[in-house]
Amino acid sequence: MIIDKEFAPYILLEENSILEALNKINTNNSRILFTITNSGVIQGVVSDGDVRRWLTVQDKVDLNVAVLNLHNKSYHSARLDDPSFMIEKLFSNSINVVPLTDRNNRIVAVAKKQSDVFEIGNHKIGKDHPVFIIAEIGNNHNGDCDLAIKLVDEAVNSGADCAKFQMRDLNSLYRQSSNKNSSVSEDLGSEYVIDLLRKYQLSNDDMLRIFDYCHEKGIMPLCTPWDVSSIKILNNYGMSGFKVASADLVNHHLLEKLIATHKPLICSTGMSREEEIVESVKLLRNSGAQFSLLHCNSTYPAPFKDVNLTYLRRLSEIGQCVVGYSGHERGINVAIASLGFGAKIIEKHFSLDRNMEGNDHKVSLLPHEFSTLVKGIREVEESIGSGKVREITQGELMNREVLGKSLVINCDLEKGKVIKESMIDIRSPGQGLPPYQKKELVGKKATHDFSSDDFFFPSDLENNFQYKSRKFNFKRKWGIPVRFHDLDGLTCNTNPDLVEFHLSYKDLNVDIDSYLTKKYDMDLVIHAPELFSGDHILDLCSRNKEYRERSIRELQRVVDITRKIRKSFHKATERTLIIVNVGGATQDTPLDSSKRVEMYKMIADSLSEIDQHDVEIIPQTMPPFHGTLGGSAIIIYLWMAKILLLFVRNIIIVFVLMSHTLSWPVIIINGLLRNSLITLVLIQHIFTLLMPMGLMAKAFRLVRVK
Repeated sequence: MIIDKEFAPYILLEENSILEALNKINTNNSRILFTITNSGVIQGVVSDGDVRRWLTVQDKVDLNVAVLNLHNKSYHSARLDDPSFMIEKLFSNSINVVPLTDRNNRIVAVAKKQSDVFEIGNHKIGKDHPVFIIAEIGNNHNGDCDLAIKLVDEAVNSGADCAKFQMRDLNSLYRQSSNKNSSVSEDLGSEYVIDLLRKYQLSNDDMLRIFDYCHEKGIMPLCTPWDVSSIKILNNYGMSGFKVASADLVNHHLLEKLIATHKPLICSTGMSREEEIVESVKLLRNSGAQFSLLHCNSTYPAPFKDVNLTYLRRLSEIGQCVVGYSGHERGINVAIASLGFGAKIIEKHFSLDRNMEGNDHKVSLLPHEFSTLVKGIREVEESIGSGKVREITQGELMNREVLGKSLVINCDLEKGKVIKESMIDIRSPGQGLPPYQKKELVGKKATHDFSSDDFFFPSDLENNFQYKSRKFNFKRKWGIPVRFHDLDGLTCNTNPDLVEFHLSYKDLNVDIDSYLTKKYDMDLVIHAPELFSGDHILDLCSRNKEYRERSIRELQRVVDITRKIRKSFHKATERTLIIVNVGGATQDTPLDSSKRVEMYKMIADSLSEIDQHDVEIIPQTMPPFHGTLGGSAIIIYLWMAKILLLFVRNIIIVFVLMSHTLSWPVIIINGLLRNSLITLVLIQHIFTLLMPMGLMAKAFRLVRVK
């Protein structure tokens, strides 16, 4: 059970609308909320089931009526100070949230069943959520408010989710004799720590200003209170939760004070024996605290041999909660490796200079190192996956076809004849039946005529399969993608209005006349290759001048061969359309928006060098993670307003594939340019044998209105 004082997602004024109730129910993921008066007194409960039942009895549905018209006045509640076991008895299969009230029946908190998700601030942490990354600034500001601000800025730039600090009241935390200037009554270690703290404490007011700055910068502030007076200051400030230092996991007095705030707690377990961890977990659970546990070795720096990441699994069993890792070892590898043991929270010390005075600086990451840590965490968490049944990924599917092997026939065979084992060879590429299905194929009757080297397909395993080409009559034009070698085979018994040639770089060197042996009564579109000889990927906006110039030359070759191909097509339009992926891919991170405009201009400049008097080059939108480089290349976006403004000035057609974008059927944008109207018509791109519409046809035009 968790007692949560952040109950706003679960309440609604009784005079608010049913629509508002639905929105809130959908947002809080608990399918329930409680209606209250202006003074906070509970009036009823509303579940998604209550809304459905109300809808079924309405002659005319009006979602703007007050929610008090359907709330259920029969509900379960408890007092905030009731024993935990009494509150837990109210939970059932249908009740996951119980309102907790004061003596005046005003809601002051909610009790929730233990969840697999740990929530703190606006962050949800758990199996299906991102790792929560804490930059532990601690006292590395060395008492300098300006340095603390810089540390927050760098934490933000490094990609941290949270900037964490520490607050102490030295007078209440240490023995009075320790607070004297000499502090010689303590041993050497304590004397050193106390001396540092005395020199480098920020005032409480400065700390609160730093927290405000964190909010301004969009990073969550967190703080470790080392004493009761610090808890009060932080709680009064409105801190979203608290970090419990390893030293205080066994300090049940302080834990009880933290639990009483009903805020989420992230508890480090360094310096504690397992039996001590178990006792603290009992206290936390019996008190209804929302908590997570961090595995930690509190040595500065921690020797690698003592880290024991495997204990994370045991810690998860003990806590039955979200677990994480707080690392004091040098470097980033151990912290990243902890993800493989279930860590969903990572905390590492953060500094601008490891040579500054203070023990924490020595084990801290510098900003560039923390950035590398964050990048590594994000890559690894994406790589961990779900452990579900193995499926073939998109990149593997492409390589399976290219590198795999298929069953092919090694002779001509008439329809109806029996397929014998001696007729079957195993050859690349992997476009047909995989080799393991050879035994299923032997003895089957051929369902159609075979020529030597034809692939066997799944349909050849079906005894009653009948393949028959036919003509189609659609309300609009349609076409299919083809290669030179399969053009006649795909079009001989049907009637496409156009074909789209998907060219490879080798197609640029073939004898076209040996393939196009007749005149075709249809239109055509050309899709330029992305890849050219020598692993040259077309890139019209490369900053490498030589690379870009080669891309321009290669694209001009595509234009030249287009002119040869179109001679065989009676219905070729006045200007043949050539679809081009213009390049601009990055491998690591999306391109900064400030650099995109320059690249868009380079695309336009490159296209201006192409002889287009009888062709129209259509830059094609691509998804951010295209098949290039195994789906890891991040493609620049071609549907942003800035590029539309650029291309409208050049009156260039842009081809928007709906399967490549987040946009949908028709978008009309007015007034992007003075005296201009831009209309974007998105054409659906479906790679099936029969594709609707002239697919590659006029796609969408950017028209400059005079």
